[in-house]
Amino acid sequence: MNLNELSGSVPCHCSAPHRTALVALTGGPGAGKTAVLEVLKRHLCKHLVVLPEAASILFGGGFPRETSGAGRRAGQRAIFGVQRQLERLAIEHGGFAVALCDRGTVDGLAYWPESEAAFWQDVGSSRAAEHARYAAVIHLRSPGADQGYEVTSNPVRTETALEAARIDACIHLAWEGHARRTTIESADTFLEKLTRAIDAIRAEMPACCRGHLPSGGAEGDPACEHRGSPETPGHGPEGG
Repeated sequence: MNLNELSGSVPCHCSAPHRTALVALTGGPGAGKTAVLEVLKRHLCKHLVVLPEAASILFGGGFPRETSGAGRRAGQRAIFGVQRQLERLAIEHGGFAVALCDRGTVDGLAYWPESEAAFWQDVGSSRAAEHARYAAVIHLRSPGADQGYEVTSNPVRTETALEAARIDACIHLAWEGHARRTTIESADTFLEKLTRAIDAIRAEMPACCRGHLPSGGAEGDPACEHRGSPETPGHGPEGG
């Protein structure tokens, strides 16, 4: 799959050159990032590209998922490197106004087994430097068990609801201080959360591309089916 296949297919008549801005869509496990991205992919124009999650590329492709300190450090270093290269590829490819990242490099702090200082030393960067690389950060909060959190909705997810809440809090702390961060709390229905997420993402787009996203959410979009309430079987309200 190439970058053009990851970008939108909705016609856009804007011919102005765009400088690629990185926007991180982040949050704890089960926060709904995957479902939000599913909706976006159906409504994006060619000036927006959705980058895949580095962790899913690695762990889904066979990278060892060890629970030891050495294993966790190796995993986070690898994720950091893949994330950096995905973002660099989108920028050097050119033509995209926004590269929407499924998590950002700073997320690794939430999974790192040692101190923050050790993390930045190991990856050769700093919190300030990584924050500065992203034009905006949109944080979707993880739902609790009573709001539909599911371990089974993602084949590489292993965290319980309590573990997801802890990771979510750590990620939120890691991005603290970013000049343009939007936090979207869990909602009673997935559609409510999806609407707020799309509105936040729309605000980061150039004017020529904003009209392609559904106004006021995406009611009727297939990604919203079976996600209306915690009682609906099959999916929780926060999605995958």
